Amino acid sequence: MRFVAIAFVCWLLVMRPAALAETNQAGQGFSKTEPAEGPSVEVEGGFLVPYTLTVPGSAVKIEMVPVPGGTFMLGSSEDAAGYVEDEGPPVEVEVGPMWVAKYETSWQEYKLYMSMYQLFKSLESEGLRIVNDSNAVDAVTAPTELYDPTFTFEYGQDLKLPAVTMTQYAAKQYTKWLSKLTGDQYRLPTEAEWEYACRAGSSAAYHFGDDESLLDEYAWYYENADERPHEVGTKKPNPFGLHDMHGNVMEWVIDSYTEDGYASIADKDQPMSLLESVRWPTSFDNRVVRGGSWQDDPEQLRSAARLGSADEDWKVADPNIPLSPWWYTDDPARGIGFRIFRSYQPLDDEQLKKFWEIDDDDIQFDVEMRIEEGRGVQSVIDPALAKEIAELN
Repeated sequence: MRFVAIAFVCWLLVMRPAALAETNQAGQGFSKTEPAEGPSVEVEGGFLVPYTLTVPGSAVKIEMVPVPGGTFMLGSSEDAAGYVEDEGPPVEVEVGPMWVAKYETSWQEYKLYMSMYQLFKSLESEGLRIVNDSNAVDAVTAPTELYDPTFTFEYGQDLKLPAVTMTQYAAKQYTKWLSKLTGDQYRLPTEAEWEYACRAGSSAAYHFGDDESLLDEYAWYYENADERPHEVGTKKPNPFGLHDMHGNVMEWVIDSYTEDGYASIADKDQPMSLLESVRWPTSFDNRVVRGGSWQDDPEQLRSAARLGSADEDWKVADPNIPLSPWWYTDDPARGIGFRIFRSYQPLDDEQLKKFWEIDDDDIQFDVEMRIEEGRGVQSVIDPALAKEIAELN
């Protein structure tokens, strides 16, 4: 578990005190000139800088932080503190420069997306933005309402609390909706990107080292959270400026989970590219969440710790037939959320489909059933939808 020295030196050289991004052909978060202050990451032709994304048509803002690229060891070795078998064998992965959301996705952000259900229904009734073969690539499905909000919102509905209980598919559709609305590519991270961003240069159990006694400064977890989630960003950030990478809520990544960890990619030439490191899901279940939550003990919050999804166990109380493709109903799902990433080098359309679209027949069936029965709705998304969103809100 190590960063290549050169990558870490580059990090020390380019991270400087905040600058507003100037918008050019590279989009938000790119400056042709080096900012006088604030963190920045040097790339060809300019610098990645922090920016605040205002979701079109709304007052919702998302802070994005630049993170430098580098090469690191994904996973942990048998002699590492807290090692679990599904965290190895460690493999070397090259990660490109990117922007990462400073905070976990909050209810303020996710409830705006949830409101699309009523908007899409209204547009559908007016014969507007109807999905067909020619525009299906730009279509997004809106989530239905929570089955039991009294359970999900037991700890209140503060808009600064992290959004929770959504399935990976729901989180993926959120990132597609945001991308089509803004013109930039937002998505869930790969497992390698997430761990790289979490470690922030560290090869220890946590980004701050191996000393669990320091965890209180950086994370909400079982011993200090009073058995509830907390507002995002109330603990110290890691060296990349990212809050709650350890604890508060677990975060979805795109990869599938296997008990033998990274054995399936350990024989590849290394360092491997980011997409080479991905284990794409092959079933509706066993998808990876990272970081641990307010419900977990310290060992589950380690940078290398992993958990695979268990849909049937997490939907025991769901009365839907078929079960909801959008929501979980049972713990530990109230400790599952997500964070958005945006890579500096854009992905092509086929690559993006893997990050946004349905990848399993069971999920496809569940979604189609809801749309056919009027319990689900799709709409075509583009920047012009901002006007309808503004009118709705």
